[in-house]
Amino acid sequence: MVELELDGRVLDHLFEVIESRRSDDPETSHTAKLFNKGVLKIAQKVGEEATEAVIEGVAGSREQLADESADLLYHLLVLWAARGLTPNDIWRQLEGRKGISGIAEKASRSVAIGDVAEG
Repeated sequence: MVELELDGRVLDHLFEVIESRRSDDPETSHTAKLFNKGVLKIAQKVGEEATEAVIEGVAGSREQLADESADLLYHLLVLWAARGLTPNDIWRQLEGRKGISGIAEKASRSVAIGDVAEG
């Protein structure tokens, strides 16, 4: 079997499909049904899929982890769309973190959150 060479553009394409189905009939489109249920339900699905991915990451097969990861990414993209984010918004955040230690980046967010809580 020949392995297809894919890259992150598959997520951009999936996001376009998600956006195109936003106003479809919820009876025939899972994506439209999610949008129809609202952000809270979409966020709940992201949490469920994340939990399933974690379980498969610890105790499942590579294939099961890949399946659950795909489900998680799909639901995360739906959540981004529901909240008005695009993949480019996320890619910019990731690009801005290049060359910064993960520990230092997280500490900078903690300080900012602490400042907001105190203010």
